[in-house]
Amino acid sequence: MVKVNGVEMDVSGKTVSELLEAEGYQPAVVAVELNEVILPKAEYGSTVLKDGDIAEVVSFVGGG
Repeated sequence: MVKVNGVEMDVSGKTVSELLEAEGYQPAVVAVELNEVILPKAEYGSTVLKDGDIAEVVSFVGGG
């Protein structure tokens, strides 16, 4: 199990890109922190999630 934004999810073996797509996130407007390290967008497709990982997905919101 992988903890995503505080929720345990069965996404081990999927890439970060697959996780974002499945959860409806737009990769262009989010940042992903994996195990307390910001993951470069270029690595979303090659980074495979594994049991025990902790991911935080943060969406950017405009406003003023």
